[in-house]
Amino acid sequence: MKQQKRPVLRWATHQQRWFAKWHVYLGIIAGFIVAIVGITGSILVFEDEIDTALNRPLFETTAGKTKMDFAQVVPLVKEQYPQIRIDYIYSPDDKPNSTYIIYDYKTEQQYFIDPYTGRLSGKRLYESGFIHVVTEIHRTLLVPVIGRYIVGLSSLILLILTISGLRLWIPAKWKQLKQVLTVNFKAGFKRQNYDWHNVTGFYSAPVVSLLSLTGFCITFSIIVIPLLFVLSGKSPQGAAQLLGAKSIYSKEAKMLPLTTVIDIANKTMPGSKIAGMAMPADSTGNIRLDISTGQLPKSGKREMLILDQYSGRILLNSRRDFPEVADAYLSWLTPIHFGSFGGLPTRILALIGGLMPAVLFVTGFIIWYPRWKRQASKDIALPRRKINISEEQVVQRPFSYFSAQLKKGFVYALWLALIAAVMGILYGLISGIVLQPAVFTIAFCCTLVVINFVVALLCFLFNLLFLAPFKKGSRRLVRYFALSFSFFAVFVLMYVLLLNTGIDIF
Repeated sequence: MKQQKRPVLRWATHQQRWFAKWHVYLGIIAGFIVAIVGITGSILVFEDEIDTALNRPLFETTAGKTKMDFAQVVPLVKEQYPQIRIDYIYSPDDKPNSTYIIYDYKTEQQYFIDPYTGRLSGKRLYESGFIHVVTEIHRTLLVPVIGRYIVGLSSLILLILTISGLRLWIPAKWKQLKQVLTVNFKAGFKRQNYDWHNVTGFYSAPVVSLLSLTGFCITFSIIVIPLLFVLSGKSPQGAAQLLGAKSIYSKEAKMLPLTTVIDIANKTMPGSKIAGMAMPADSTGNIRLDISTGQLPKSGKREMLILDQYSGRILLNSRRDFPEVADAYLSWLTPIHFGSFGGLPTRILALIGGLMPAVLFVTGFIIWYPRWKRQASKDIALPRRKINISEEQVVQRPFSYFSAQLKKGFVYALWLALIAAVMGILYGLISGIVLQPAVFTIAFCCTLVVINFVVALLCFLFNLLFLAPFKKGSRRLVRYFALSFSFFAVFVLMYVLLLNTGIDIF
């Protein structure tokens, strides 16, 4: 007797929509990773304060009368401690009792220098610090190379989970709005858990979406930065050429005194503060100055100046040579990611936002597992959702189908752009900074949209050249390309209007 084939297991009816499936499957696949990355990110929001509290003797000294600048401290350190290799020196903050910190990249040593005497206050292997370990977990999950990209893709998955979760959250009727905005404390555990998943997901969405978006852009900066240049009408090789500019070496050449370097910086960018200085790595290396203007965001607008170590010629001035959005990448991306752009209020929001993926993963698993177990035991096959348009109809009426999807795409894109702007506004509202987060949310979303459009174009060409001639063309690929084209047109246009029309948002 032949055994009957077991019916294919399918999700419950309310999970049949494609975005619901994405939400469930991606949550199961990446939920734990996203939770770990979020928790470590919450710790890093206050990394400086935590590191200082755990190692106070290293980070603090007794304040004296006159605090020396880098140009005075570096020669003293070289004279007193010739064994110390100075690759980078920076000041963590403006407090009078804070030490300067020197990095030796070769030995991975971190030296702490008294800015009043130039003497060594202490040293440590940077990799041994608690904050460094947390940072490595946050960036790479302690997995070399590939871990960084796993974290970056997890950030993208978190963004998809947030968007699809919001779509699932929308009630069928307006009278149900109060129900989906509150937790029913009188209900049982399962109902309360379901309410907590919906409510925490909804209220944390503005912060979580921006944390995930900026996290992806930071991880894949090798793609994002050239895209920002291209969208601003500049060569994608421009950033690499500028950052890799070399000093002109000759046998008679001598490195400029650091006092001269600082004078050049002060004249080029008056009113700014040199937060860090990278020393030349070799005879053709340059001197890089990391500069804070003290303007918006509250953590300080970050700018960069690169000089020829012999002549003092300016090789890069980020204010002049970078397009505005690339300058914004320096000044806004990390502050938005860690919430420092609006001071303490937005940092607290970022800390809470980092904890939300763990909360949503646990509550989501409690919702999903019993349903999956019950469905598996019943072994019920639910009917597939009917598709109104067949593949043959797409082939017969390709332009009408494409234009219909294109129109839908424009509507979706405009809604998403509006939601993205609102997310940025809500994130910065508590600190009174709303324009910049809103604009840069759209700008960084634009990089994702462009990447997606390139993928969609390749899929569409494959469909057109290799599938359609044999009547194997895919309706889904046509729809995917039409929607992607709509998003591409809307976001690129908004990008150009917002970031290339002289609006002062920096």
